[in-house]
Amino acid sequence: MAFTVSSLAKLAGGRVHGEGAVTVDSVTLDSREVTATGLFAALPGTRAHGASFAADTPAAAVLSDAAGVALLTQTPGFDRPIIEVEDIRAVLGLVAAEVYGHPTRDMTVIGITGTSGKTTTSYLVEAGLLEAGHCVGLIGTTGTRINREPVPTKLTTPEAPRLQELFATMKSRNVTHVVMEVSSHALELGRVVGTEFDVAGFTNLSQDHLDFHPTMGEYFAAKEKLFHGLRAAVICVDDEWGQKLHQSVAAPTTTVATTGAADVQARTVAVEASGAQEVELNGHTRFRLPLPGPFNVANAALAIGLADAVGADRESFIRGLEGVAVPGRMERIDRGQDFIAVVDYAHKPAAVAAVLDTLREQLGDTGRIGIVVGAGGDRDSAKRAVMGANAAQRADLVIVTDDNPRTEDPAAIRAEVLSGARGHQAKVVEVASRAQAIAELVAWAGPGDAVIVVGKGHEVGQIYGSETLPFDDREEMARALSAKES
Repeated sequence: MAFTVSSLAKLAGGRVHGEGAVTVDSVTLDSREVTATGLFAALPGTRAHGASFAADTPAAAVLSDAAGVALLTQTPGFDRPIIEVEDIRAVLGLVAAEVYGHPTRDMTVIGITGTSGKTTTSYLVEAGLLEAGHCVGLIGTTGTRINREPVPTKLTTPEAPRLQELFATMKSRNVTHVVMEVSSHALELGRVVGTEFDVAGFTNLSQDHLDFHPTMGEYFAAKEKLFHGLRAAVICVDDEWGQKLHQSVAAPTTTVATTGAADVQARTVAVEASGAQEVELNGHTRFRLPLPGPFNVANAALAIGLADAVGADRESFIRGLEGVAVPGRMERIDRGQDFIAVVDYAHKPAAVAAVLDTLREQLGDTGRIGIVVGAGGDRDSAKRAVMGANAAQRADLVIVTDDNPRTEDPAAIRAEVLSGARGHQAKVVEVASRAQAIAELVAWAGPGDAVIVVGKGHEVGQIYGSETLPFDDREEMARALSAKES
């Protein structure tokens, strides 16, 4: 369906420079993807304004700000219409939703936010809804799926035009329910503007992204934006931030908890050697959760609360939870060894502490725990020493290595993690090569021990500078285990 530049300008509260009768049928902010019938959203960037690329695209029209208009009007031969708005990101989602037919109006959209547990909770909701007979789309850190079939994407929450296009694809494939991780960046940068959420869930809040949000209060305020204009909210009140959010949300709210009173209360009543748990809900319903750790009981409780909020059959939904597997989240790597080997995405202090506490609970007081840990570059540096300390307070061996250094000096990042790790009872070692660090961790392990590699989980690349090199913690762990057993 095509829309005139004039009609989109009216929707966006902008003004048209040039011929307003020109029509467009798609939107993108990637100059490499725009078509001859598309609208190119030219945003200001850190190095250059997107408008500087507009003339070299086949775009039918451009959406930009005053700076973009100034650039384009000075470009010789540029005569395509421009929609000028004050804040491009504030309206881009609305424009994209209009062009793609407001697809979220015809599906039940579930948003999940919080610091940790978004991916696991989204997989639990997806599995349960599929078992309950629904057609399900999933958007999140590990990618986009429709009924478990992968659809290529790059960001946890894609940019607004791509997001609305994905929704339109889902609608065309008869998706009834969309389960979506919603990051604080997406909320602050307007990526979900134009998305009509029905229900939102909150997992927890702990230190992360303080390079983007100056304070925890501002980080919380970004998350809180998801909870406006909902049909229902589901909030885990195990931490103070969940309790605070519960007090501020206007929508009908279901609370979930593992440690206190709530509408949905969940507790572990038995733990298998594999880490799988028997979970009890509100003192009666019991089911087997194949994921280890108290934090996954909280995730499951949140998933069940979300299922109730959208009217899914609870019995069928819970049956779906019993077979769930989440890539790179407490993922066991087994090559016949006589110790536990795990890969997890934990890349913030509270998550590192939680996964180590879970392993300690599984081992008891007899086995030792070893961990490979690092920290990402160009991200919140204040958490690095805390991650090192949390690891060294719980593990017997801490190997500090590179994560995704990006444009920072890898040695400097390791030094910050090491500064927090040293001074505790754990043996602390620095190994720059992540592959070597994993090999040394596996070589150290003995019968009855547990080893874990944290930070990258499902990722299949390691970022140095602007280059992404192939690397998968799970493959490296499996390789080291096979070598040890041979």
